[in-house]
Amino acid sequence: MNDTTPAAAPAARTIRWYWEDFPVGNLREFGAMHVTRAAILAFAGQFDPQPFHLDDAAAEASLFGKLSASGWHTCAMSMRMMCDEYLLESSSLGSPGIDSLRWTKPVLVGDTLSVRMTVLEARPMKSRPAVGLILSKWDVLNQDREQVLTMQGWGMFGRRTPAVA
Repeated sequence: MNDTTPAAAPAARTIRWYWEDFPVGNLREFGAMHVTRAAILAFAGQFDPQPFHLDDAAAEASLFGKLSASGWHTCAMSMRMMCDEYLLESSSLGSPGIDSLRWTKPVLVGDTLSVRMTVLEARPMKSRPAVGLILSKWDVLNQDREQVLTMQGWGMFGRRTPAVA
């Protein structure tokens, strides 16, 4: 496909998860994404070409001590795991943004990442009764269950049974 070829229409999807399926306190753990050297180099080369993401000698001389994934790469891997676990089969309407994001430990070649998502708040959107808001916290963990990233933000989901305005 080139830049002038239209993208294929997305396949019809089954919606399994609505706003009502994310009550406060809901905890989901999912994912098992293995981090490869090739993936770190490819992402960094295209989006975050800082030397410690691209070069072993520069990485050894850095605070990380080894070649490490870009924090933005870690975010992208987390997003992929969220899509695979629930977003692609949900009534997701996107997100107004992330309130907080911290990279707490370097992600290294050979790590395997997983996600722990906790619903902190859930409420209907006042201006759009067919939409529910969910405030979630995501902790991304390595194979040793050490947190490597934490973020908190809102998601917008269609409601299974919308309230009347």
